[in-house]
Amino acid sequence: MHRLWLFLGALAGLGAVALSAWAAHGTPAGFEGAQRRAVDSALTMQGWHALALLAAGLMAERGRGLAHLAGACFALGAALFCGAVWWTSLGGAPVGPVAPAGGTLLMAGWIALALAALKR
Repeated sequence: MHRLWLFLGALAGLGAVALSAWAAHGTPAGFEGAQRRAVDSALTMQGWHALALLAAGLMAERGRGLAHLAGACFALGAALFCGAVWWTSLGGAPVGPVAPAGGTLLMAGWIALALAALKR
């Protein structure tokens, strides 16, 4: 199972780099202001949580059970948070509490990762 977190972390990192390049060079005209700030926020969260998934995978490989919970929280939380921000920024209808739910999962993932680090 730890390989899943490593795989998803690597894909999330790849996506963050590719989407950053697109945001810097390929966005439509007028993609500025609040829209641009939201996209930058999503890219930042995706990049940080790609690294968090890698950390969770490495910790899970060493038998830290809570690291699997952290990986699940990071994967789902990043998909919900970043997906909702991207969806809304690109003109989709607001998706209600999806981004806050994703953010809550990301925070829960950090708590689980911290507890996994303390466990022998």
